[in-house]
Amino acid sequence: MVRQEDKARVRNVKVISSEKCVPKHKLLVMDMWFKATKSCRRKFEPRVRVWKLKEEKTREEYRCIVEDKVEEAKWKGLGVNDHWQQMKCIMMETAQDICGLTKGQCRHKETWWWNEEVAEAVREKEIKNGKWKKENTKEARMEYKNSRQNAKRIISSAKEKKQKECANDLNDSECQNEIFRMAKQTVKKDRIQLG
Repeated sequence: MVRQEDKARVRNVKVISSEKCVPKHKLLVMDMWFKATKSCRRKFEPRVRVWKLKEEKTREEYRCIVEDKVEEAKWKGLGVNDHWQQMKCIMMETAQDICGLTKGQCRHKETWWWNEEVAEAVREKEIKNGKWKKENTKEARMEYKNSRQNAKRIISSAKEKKQKECANDLNDSECQNEIFRMAKQTVKKDRIQLG
């Protein structure tokens, strides 16, 4: 009834003879033990932005540097695998230098309203939260609550100010891309996660 590797998880099995599911079959009930696996967050690994090589200027610069490094490299007395490893290192190092590496996802999902004033208020709130968690006193908690309220007030005023700016720039063709980006971020935030 179960796979070979799942037999160790079966704890209790009983057949209920009075219940007939299908003719000539009896109902089988079992308890199985499963260990809950916590999904660990994958650590971000930067990748080389090789898609930048589609640009003519970048591709030409990459080609010139690789050719120079290949000419300078010492190839005598190396086997095929060593040859390949050295060539791979030259190509990857050059690609990193020319194209750069990815930086990972932004910590802040919505950035259209983010500014220095908001960043300072959020940083202060986080510091007060850490202080409250460390000291666990009423004074530290009140300081944290005040800084949290202040941060909320600053964030809402920054959002309102940015929305007014966008409403004024709505007819400007240069700002339309910015407005589409803001709408995309808002839709992502409001999307319901299933599964």
